[in-house]
Amino acid sequence: MEMITNTSPRKGVNNVHPTPPPLPAKAPEYGRKGIFMSKRSAVTRYSSASSTARDLWDSLFDGGYRADVTIKTDDGGIIYAHANVLGMASPVLRGMLKRAKGFGKKRSISIHGVHQDAVRVFIRFLYSSRYKYEEMKEFVVPLLVLSHAYAVSSLKRVCEQQLEHGLLNLENVVDIFQLSLLCNAPRLTLISHRMILSNFKAVSATEGWKSMRNSHPGLEKELLESVIEEENELMYKCNPQNQKEKIRKSKERKIYLELFEAMEALVHICRDGCRTIGPHDKDFNQNQTPCKYRACKGLELLVRHFAGCKLRVPGGCIHCKRMWQLLELHSRLCADSTSCRVPLCSNFKEKVKKQSKKDEIKWKILVKKILRTKRIGGSVSFIASSTSMSS
Repeated sequence: MEMITNTSPRKGVNNVHPTPPPLPAKAPEYGRKGIFMSKRSAVTRYSSASSTARDLWDSLFDGGYRADVTIKTDDGGIIYAHANVLGMASPVLRGMLKRAKGFGKKRSISIHGVHQDAVRVFIRFLYSSRYKYEEMKEFVVPLLVLSHAYAVSSLKRVCEQQLEHGLLNLENVVDIFQLSLLCNAPRLTLISHRMILSNFKAVSATEGWKSMRNSHPGLEKELLESVIEEENELMYKCNPQNQKEKIRKSKERKIYLELFEAMEALVHICRDGCRTIGPHDKDFNQNQTPCKYRACKGLELLVRHFAGCKLRVPGGCIHCKRMWQLLELHSRLCADSTSCRVPLCSNFKEKVKKQSKKDEIKWKILVKKILRTKRIGGSVSFIASSTSMSS
């Protein structure tokens, strides 16, 4: 067969190269890239769960082929599944399966408190990471609970994203706010909290709010305080004259928080020890983990100075005076000085009885402001911890 080239033209054919065929289209990219290194170069490949593979996992779940686990729900539902799939997808289910009893290789576990349809959507997700939007819209609340309870982080992220991008509304925002606190979902907590503050009048009339009022009155009180604080914030923004007052209160709150952190660090040093300082019966490890208390470093230097200062009397040394004040403040916050390991705690408790009324009022106001400031940001932890100071 004669070749068509520049040097061998045929009659009726242009003296040119034939047009090459188009290159094959690039395969669609799924999932994330993985780099496989060779001696000469890096070869980039793509790892994906194709639609066919997902269909296969769905078929395995729907057909229950050689299923060896029976999942029972409170409303009498029964779902068949495979122990290997459940165990790989959830460490909690893996532990349940180890403890489960059954006949032969068949085992049975129960999932309580959730409708069987929501459980079915949950188990299907463990197989193929798939869900229908209508199912997610209907069962997003129980799915969020299940994903947290059974440590399925991928489903938990999906639930949070779906709520953030449309499924969170005025009717369910109070329930979602409470669940986000229980399920350790800080971003969802922030988003639902903002929605409550922005639409407080409408939200406070919902059934979710009424239910929260009966079951968690403390949480309702905190939300009401947040609304008042938000309104005051808007008032300050609208009135420039209040900006100075706002700055003053912000600085004051910062001081109270620093004092609270110093109290926690003091208990930590006297009870557990920190770095190279602590109780006499404490053995220090050279490979000690970093301290989580920011105030410990400065307080450690202050304690060392206080221990060696020759003017260690109130008024004799400015640094020692600061230490005396911290010790007295701790004694007023401590719930049980008899078992407390902070030095002089019980002594200061006795000193309080002999103080003048004027000094007593000053200390009470300071303690009240510190506790109120900390309560806005979180629970008071060291007061309870100081009641169990045994080493």
